[in-house]
Amino acid sequence: MTTDPIADMLTRIRNAIRIVEPTVDVPGSKFKKAIADILVKEGYLKSAAMVDVDGKAVLRIGLKYGPRRTPIIKSIRRISTPGRRNYTKSEGVPVVRGGLGLAVISTSQGLMADRDARRKNIGGEVICEVW
Repeated sequence: MTTDPIADMLTRIRNAIRIVEPTVDVPGSKFKKAIADILVKEGYLKSAAMVDVDGKAVLRIGLKYGPRRTPIIKSIRRISTPGRRNYTKSEGVPVVRGGLGLAVISTSQGLMADRDARRKNIGGEVICEVW
């Protein structure tokens, strides 16, 4: 039982990238799937699919690499933790690496990328940053 399943997912992705794995399996949930779908849509991951392994839902994430097996994701880190939640207003939605990175925001309209939250002028909880 992990205290922070989102941080566990991000750590598994980070570790798999370091050893240049093609895929990584994470215990599945709708929230994790939504985060992975945003990362796929923004081009940081190759794929994300829920599969059934031994009767349990598992999120299988396909990692994306560039030429010479250089990872697309340079850094992925958790911002809001269970012990220290990080909320932001619509004016304070973070710009990661001058717009080259991505922040995943949990809003009242669901999970979305920082660009979408700024466009819709809504704030929320900053889940993680990727660049």
